[in-house]
Amino acid sequence: MQNGEETHPPYMFIWGVLAFLMFAKVGVSLLDMPQWMSITFLVLISLVSALLVALYYMHLRFEPRKLWLLAAVPFPLVAILILLVMQDFG
Repeated sequence: MQNGEETHPPYMFIWGVLAFLMFAKVGVSLLDMPQWMSITFLVLISLVSALLVALYYMHLRFEPRKLWLLAAVPFPLVAILILLVMQDFG
C-alpha cells in the first residue's frame, strides 16, 4: 500500500478457486474409490473452501489477530462434539 493506495482482495480469483473446488468435490464423488478415502478428500476440500470463504469473503485476512481468535474458538468445540457423538455410535 504505497501512497495511500488500497488493495482489494482478489474476489474473482477466489471465486474461481471455490468453483474449481466444487467441481473437484463432484469429481471425487464420481470416482470409484474406497469410502474412507472419498470422505477424507471431501472433508479436506470442504475445509479448504471454508478457510477461503472465512479469509476473503468474511475479511478475516485483513482483521487483527484478536478477531481471528474469536472466530477460531468454535472449532475445538465442534471437534469435541463430533468425537462425543462418534463414541455414542461406536
